[in-house]
Amino acid sequence: MLAVTGMCLSLLALPGVARADDTLGGKTQNSGNPTPKGDSSPDGTISASASGIVFDLSKNGSGNSAGPVTSTTSWTPPPCWYAPKFTPAQLKSYLEPIWNAESTGYQWDAQQRDRYVNGKPYKDFNKDKADKGYWWDAYVDESFPPGWDKCTEPIFWVDKGAAPPANIPNAVTPKILAELAYNQIRVPSTKVTLAPAGTTKVNLPTWAWLDGAQFKPVSVTASVPLLGISATTTAEPVSLKIDPGTSDAETYPASGVCQINNGRIGEAYAKGKADETPPCGVKYLRSSGTGSYPLKATITWKISWTGSDGTGDTLPDGTFGATQDVVVQEIQAVNR
Repeated sequence: MLAVTGMCLSLLALPGVARADDTLGGKTQNSGNPTPKGDSSPDGTISASASGIVFDLSKNGSGNSAGPVTSTTSWTPPPCWYAPKFTPAQLKSYLEPIWNAESTGYQWDAQQRDRYVNGKPYKDFNKDKADKGYWWDAYVDESFPPGWDKCTEPIFWVDKGAAPPANIPNAVTPKILAELAYNQIRVPSTKVTLAPAGTTKVNLPTWAWLDGAQFKPVSVTASVPLLGISATTTAEPVSLKIDPGTSDAETYPASGVCQINNGRIGEAYAKGKADETPPCGVKYLRSSGTGSYPLKATITWKISWTGSDGTGDTLPDGTFGATQDVVVQEIQAVNR
């Protein structure tokens, strides 16, 4: 069960009560890395809130070795989006101190007062509609500077149950939530098990595999409780790519890409297979001398999403890799 932050609950119960630093979604936090502020419920469910959105992380990857996926294309999650942020009382508490400080200039302040107080088009912060809707504003991913330039619409009102104006870009939808959840996906590290382990020999096929139990689909659900919308983004491992760290090597298969079948990544070496070609592995053709080769193993994750409104689609594949040192020695021959 997805836990909802206490602030959201209290604001729903008492929409007219606000402090100057209150907003419907709480203070804006970084929606990218690092992971947003979270809480754990008695049943172990993990939730987190950032920038007006609640993330259910209970089915996400975890542990010290887990990390974020990187898109295989130039695509990025939205740098900013619009969602409910203020009740009428909260908007008044937010704007009036700015106007009273006179730091933004008379003309701007006058325009703002006309817009939100004097009926052009809103009157008295829409206090008479306090239980009928919310003020929407931009949330910005502070780790992605272009966001400050992408969402510049003035704060606007949306009635409960109504869609935001069609001309507003990045108004929060299940698709936007899915893209933001992508940024919270965490997957296991990809350090492979090798046989021989630690040190291998020139021209000796080295078997490589991963613990299939660690590489299961992971998912994150993002929601806006005030709107009753959500989306679940799921990452599923599809392949492992091995980069030996040197051109003096051959990979198995030749492409270096080991497909994942039934959750199994490569095949564990077993006694008696020394003369067999590994389904996933590497053969080094030259000694690493006094050093080592940086073998990099990268998992590709297929990413898709489903929304609470029945929508869904794929998002760009993501990758996450790790590097490990491999020592390669010459085979010592004995002449008689």
